[in-house]
Amino acid sequence: MADIAGQGRKAFAFNSHESGRRHPLVAAAMVLPLAALLLFLFGGFDQVVAQASSVSVMLGR
Repeated sequence: MADIAGQGRKAFAFNSHESGRRHPLVAAAMVLPLAALLLFLFGGFDQVVAQASSVSVMLGR
């Protein structure tokens, strides 16, 4: 215990029980709203459609 107390915040950050892995659905729920916002802000939907169109034409040949 004295060893952990001597290391301070670093020991807490790496030995805490809260730093475990998240469930994949929780991670997706955290990331999808941000991804949708970025897609909307930067006009990514048009780029995705254009890329998918060109890939489908390439695969069709």
